Amino acid sequence: MNPRRALGLVFDGERLTVLDQRRLPTEERWLPAETPEAMREHIHCLAVRGAPLIGVAAALSLGHYARGGPRPEAFRAAAARLRSARPTAVNLMHAVDRMLRAFGDGDTEAAGREAEAIFDEDVALCEAMARHGAALLGDGDGVLTHCNSGALATAGVGTALGVVRRAWEDGKRLHVYVDETRPLLQGARLTAWELRRLGIPYTLQTDGMAALLLRAGRVKRVLVGADRVARNGDFANKVGTYGLAVQCAHHGVPFHPVAPWSTVDLAVPSGEHIPIEDRAPDEVRGASGAFGTVRWAPEDAAVFNPSFDVTPASLVTSLVLDRGVYSREALLAGVLGTLGG
Repeated sequence: MNPRRALGLVFDGERLTVLDQRRLPTEERWLPAETPEAMREHIHCLAVRGAPLIGVAAALSLGHYARGGPRPEAFRAAAARLRSARPTAVNLMHAVDRMLRAFGDGDTEAAGREAEAIFDEDVALCEAMARHGAALLGDGDGVLTHCNSGALATAGVGTALGVVRRAWEDGKRLHVYVDETRPLLQGARLTAWELRRLGIPYTLQTDGMAALLLRAGRVKRVLVGADRVARNGDFANKVGTYGLAVQCAHHGVPFHPVAPWSTVDLAVPSGEHIPIEDRAPDEVRGASGAFGTVRWAPEDAAVFNPSFDVTPASLVTSLVLDRGVYSREALLAGVLGTLGG
């Protein structure tokens, strides 16, 4: 396998390391990911996150593991463990299944080539999404985002935040309103960190403040990522996305999920069939990070903590894919099913 580098992941030809996203923005700490089991733990605990990136990370992990010539049954067992790290983001399943087919009964070179291909494809998918989505943004627009959908979530420039980045680099003056994204603050910790690095103006607000910005007309368009897109255009994304889509519909603000084809799951007919991951109660009772643990709720408080929610296609203005931009009407008419694999 040849070296590959992304903002949140590096393979130098010998060692695979990941940027611990739990530590951002206060510390840029790199973790070794030398085995599939180590990568599984990094994905499960959100040191590595973002639907496209966890697929890429899993593929590189298995490609690196294959270099040691494991027995086919050991490779399949390691792949199965990785595949189960998180249940909602379908990129992980797609990447692991591709690696299993490439390795077969022990083809280590094919596994390495497939891992490289998955990485390179994600970079290209990000570029295509950014190009298609940037055309939707106007000079001077205010854009609102939810969670983190930038280079930290992919091998390339990002999905929704990649669109913003490309439009900014094209010379469009933009201002990004960043949802804090409770309970794990991916917007505050990660998106704000990325925008600061890129020099793009931004304002951070709590999730509950978004409706006020929409009503005031300060947001011209909302861009979000996606962790799984169903055949009918319904999609799962970080919890809070559905409520944001409802607010956009009420205020007449265009709402666009941005996703690569690797996030589309044609085997899932609608959002009702997307499995939703439940996270640990302590993520809501308090917060843990580089500065220790802070608790703001009773330690035995009952907690509802789904990691994702599902937004119906009927609330989508258009879906931005690497293959193009598809309107609500096209999604409801079944266009995704006609695009093939």
